[in-house]
Amino acid sequence: MTTLAGKTVLLTGASRGLGVYIARALAREQATVVCISRFKSGLDVTCAQIKALGGKAISIPFDIKNVTELSTLKQQINKVVGPVDIVINNAGIEIYRDFVDYSLEDLQSILTVNLLAATELTRLFLPSMLERRSGHIVNIASLAGKKGVPYNSIYSASKAGLIMWTDAMRQELAATNTNISVICPGYISETGMTVDSRVPAPWLAGTSTPTDVANAVIRAIKQNKAEVIVNKNMLTENMTKLMFAMGQFFPEFVDAIYHCLDVVKLNRRRANAKTFATDQINIPAHDYGMYNKKS
Repeated sequence: MTTLAGKTVLLTGASRGLGVYIARALAREQATVVCISRFKSGLDVTCAQIKALGGKAISIPFDIKNVTELSTLKQQINKVVGPVDIVINNAGIEIYRDFVDYSLEDLQSILTVNLLAATELTRLFLPSMLERRSGHIVNIASLAGKKGVPYNSIYSASKAGLIMWTDAMRQELAATNTNISVICPGYISETGMTVDSRVPAPWLAGTSTPTDVANAVIRAIKQNKAEVIVNKNMLTENMTKLMFAMGQFFPEFVDAIYHCLDVVKLNRRRANAKTFATDQINIPAHDYGMYNKKS
């Protein structure tokens, strides 16, 4: 898909964090963006920005954690804008905890939003893409899915699942004109957990801007990239790939690298602060009950 102009794009987690930057990038490509999120006020702001940049925007408040109702969402979207050309599974939940401190509700929330909702949305919209012999799925994963990180184990598991599912689906779709990509960002500046937790990312680990990630999404669609790692610059990205490759032979060695980079210390501090993120952006811990109904 060499151009996004005139294409209809379904974007989850569109009201905040990475979603806003991806929406802006899509607007510059003259796409029609169907913005999905629980937060209507944020959606209104995102849609206004899309229109100001020359794109078209439709706002649909919806909590994708309600996976049994996603078929209803699909019907609503088809009625309003017709077939969807691109699905970007961006919405995500991240909760830092010692594993023994997670509740069952925590586990279900993370796995449902980060993995199950993405696969179900794709299952619903993929048949139309296959029928029209055109379409693209983009999954926003994380470097945490390439190498598990402590005190964020369930998030790592959900993103690893997203990466492996994307890999399997790419092979399954190889003979079609429908494509699938996965984006794996590392630490991100300006928005999300790195900023809102007030716990800076390890300097040597590399930090990218949300604009870098949004540009990677556009590049993945236009160039049909299977997987894009986003981590500061080309040198850092290649070093990251080499480290993951070495981890297949020497996992304990990469564990040691993570310790040297202070990844473990960073995540322990976040776990102690009981921070978590939703829709790709951090929410203060005292507001957790507003969104998850947890005491």
